[in-house]
Amino acid sequence: MELTFNLPGLETIEQRTVPLDSSTLYDVLIVGGGPAALTAAVYCMRKGVKTGLITLDVGGQVAETSTVENYMGYRHIEGISLVQRFKEQVEQFEIGFLQGYKAKKVIDGNIKKVECEDGNIYQAKSIIITTGKRWRRLNVPGESELTGKGVAYCAICDAPLFKDKDVIVVGGGNSAIEAAIDLAKLATSVTVVQLLPALTADKVLIDELSKFTNVTILYEHEIKAIHGTSAVEAVTVHDIKNKKDNTLSVQGIFIEIGLVPNTELVKNVVSLNEYGEIIIDCSCRTSRPGIFAAGDVTSVPYKQIIIAAGEGAKAALSACDYVLTNK
Repeated sequence: MELTFNLPGLETIEQRTVPLDSSTLYDVLIVGGGPAALTAAVYCMRKGVKTGLITLDVGGQVAETSTVENYMGYRHIEGISLVQRFKEQVEQFEIGFLQGYKAKKVIDGNIKKVECEDGNIYQAKSIIITTGKRWRRLNVPGESELTGKGVAYCAICDAPLFKDKDVIVVGGGNSAIEAAIDLAKLATSVTVVQLLPALTADKVLIDELSKFTNVTILYEHEIKAIHGTSAVEAVTVHDIKNKKDNTLSVQGIFIEIGLVPNTELVKNVVSLNEYGEIIIDCSCRTSRPGIFAAGDVTSVPYKQIIIAAGEGAKAALSACDYVLTNK
């Protein structure tokens, strides 16, 4: 079977993964395809347990990141290339693999079950949920086409790429203002576009932002469209109060209006926090025995690639221990 990417610029490479089998009882079933999932897969297979993986796509948010400069071993690497390295690491194992279908529901019990969009139900002694988060999007023209080409969702990841450029930050909460502060130190100009008549971030952040002379705040404005061919060139902004459109020439736009955890499949199975994230302990255990979680979908702070990968390793080791002690 071939493990493929629905991403431009990556070739399909033959490897040792095998089709996920609905008649097989797996020791560990991993749901997700980002750094936490792929790391967990490697650790489980090295432990010698029968492992399966279900994912809609491979790479998660990393595949949408233009350049990664904070993953150890690489001074800088394209997000899609880093995903390729993860992929190659998994390819050496005969892991049961299903790509292109979304896991719809987790059913708890002595034997865990995952109902999938392909119409099958897959079974395992334990499950690791690594479904991550999805960026809350604007859903305006040009956003999808230019993601990774000037449209960004993570200032921590991508701010250094916009040194001496003109950028927009969308949002008025803590994440948006933190992004604006980080960008103001590097960019030529930063325009904050806020839908509401005031910022909602903490006062300490608003005060810090006010120290920068290269920052402009547009209150009661919204993004109408993002323009560009191979990269962002301009953004159309709508003045809600005056009902006027204005096109700003910029090279980047950071959409900082929050993230949505992909926890719909376990919403009534495990405990979630106020943000909808899966609550885990230091061993990646959820509120239900045999169900583990790792990466951005969990309550662990600081959503970073290297943290997700480490949490994936922990979850795998915990799941393997669970399987071995509950035969």
